[in-house]
Amino acid sequence: MTIYSVVSDFNISPFVGYLRRELGEGSKVVDLGNSTVQTVLMSWSEFPINGGSKIDRAVVWTRPEAMFPSFLDVLNGKLLNVSKLDREIEEFLDLLELASENLSALWVPLWVRSDFVRGMGIGEYKKGGLNWALQRINNGLIQRASLSGTIHVLDTYRWLSLSGLAHDPKLWFMGKIPFTNPIFRKAVCDLDAGRRALDGQTAKLIVLDLDGTLWGGIVGESGWSDLVLGGHDHVGEAYSDFQKALKALSCHGILLAVASRNQESVALEAIDSHPEMILRRNDFVGWRIDWNDKAENITSLASELNIGLSNIVFIDDQSAERSRVREALPEVVVPEWPDDPAIYVKALGELVVFDSFSVSDEDRQRKSLYAGENQRQASKLSSQSISEWLSKLQLTVSCESLTEDNISRAVQLLNKTNQVNLRTRRLSKEEFLCWSEQEDHECWVFSSKDRFGDSGIIGLVGLEPYNDGGTLADYVLSCRVLGRGIEQVLLHVALFRAFQKGWDTLWAECVPTEKNRPCLEIMNKMLRADESNKLRFFCDPKAGLTLPKHVQLEI
Repeated sequence: MTIYSVVSDFNISPFVGYLRRELGEGSKVVDLGNSTVQTVLMSWSEFPINGGSKIDRAVVWTRPEAMFPSFLDVLNGKLLNVSKLDREIEEFLDLLELASENLSALWVPLWVRSDFVRGMGIGEYKKGGLNWALQRINNGLIQRASLSGTIHVLDTYRWLSLSGLAHDPKLWFMGKIPFTNPIFRKAVCDLDAGRRALDGQTAKLIVLDLDGTLWGGIVGESGWSDLVLGGHDHVGEAYSDFQKALKALSCHGILLAVASRNQESVALEAIDSHPEMILRRNDFVGWRIDWNDKAENITSLASELNIGLSNIVFIDDQSAERSRVREALPEVVVPEWPDDPAIYVKALGELVVFDSFSVSDEDRQRKSLYAGENQRQASKLSSQSISEWLSKLQLTVSCESLTEDNISRAVQLLNKTNQVNLRTRRLSKEEFLCWSEQEDHECWVFSSKDRFGDSGIIGLVGLEPYNDGGTLADYVLSCRVLGRGIEQVLLHVALFRAFQKGWDTLWAECVPTEKNRPCLEIMNKMLRADESNKLRFFCDPKAGLTLPKHVQLEI
């Protein structure tokens, strides 16, 4: 069970209630609001829950006048002492950083002031003004969080802009609650999006309809030249902006595909030929443009791209199609979709399934990686056998130790990979570095390339001592390279390193989840199962594991 703590200087019980409801039974939310914020931050490890369990994730939500005395002075009309404010900012941020060392994630909403305080109006943005001071406080938080893999900033100003009435004086005077319920609900949505990112549950693929979704009109009836898209038309502009928003997501590594009831040649001609199209054929990693059931087509795309159904979002303007997919494929995210194209971009922005803590080079290149994958699959179909196809791949696997250059992608791989992940450990960059720097711990990061292109970083192996031998702390492999022998390469390197270390046995224990059965199958195939525990495996490093003949290994 994941334990969350909420720390605040005000009555935050409405937020806690919404958070408990959103997280459900798999998590516990502890309200530490009855303690002084600074005391909690300084003594985080002294707050055990349920007989020794420790807090894993936390939210620290405070008012600037409560945390920074200099800000309170300005609020009361006094002159701002800038150097004193800077010291207060640094001291509080140091406390946040100290607290974050014992957590996997610490969320901090940006500080805002009550909208009932006007002060000098436009003068508040001059040096020494209230807004100037608040900006300085928030900038300090943002800069500190950018250097931390554990501290994450939540955008309070976005909640204010989307929620109408943000402050109710009666709520404050009667219950010491500074925000209205819509603010707390927006906060929970953003926190849940961050939780999904931390737990590797973000969406990877958007499957889109065409008619009425990417453009106005029915291409099979009117032809591509009469579609409503772009131009000097407010509806056409709305469709164009929606495509731009999708394009931006694809630049962050979210894949796009099409499932449309149309004649394929006609629809592809529209995508290729319409001058106002933002998304072109090469922006899509796959499509099913036919008259078949869309649920079956989505399943087919998921299989082709090796993406789990729970990592797919389906967007269609037709409620009947949405209902059909929602019923047949409950794992797929199927949002209700507005009738008005002018609201499409807003509806896309309200989905909380695309958040990411960082964007790696592999993310930005993911579309081209899948293009290379399509070529591989075509080559596979034309080969007489799997062994013939593998021999033609000219596959090279590179292996290097964990470094500053590859740790961001390695952490992302650790946190996002579900199917081939031995223990499904979710660690921040700092936590992973701290683990790897312990005595006799090491991590090896694997990349692959073949005649169809570079697949980038696709796997990692973590090793740590255990009794007279060692154990696989991590065994992670991207599902898009499964079945090429790379899974064997990872174990080959792990056993070779165990042999070099003089370990008499290398152990591996699979922590089962709903999705990592492929990892269990790999362990069963390549290692010996412990008779007393079928989830535990071992091998003598001296025996090693043969390197596949079709793979060239570079260390």
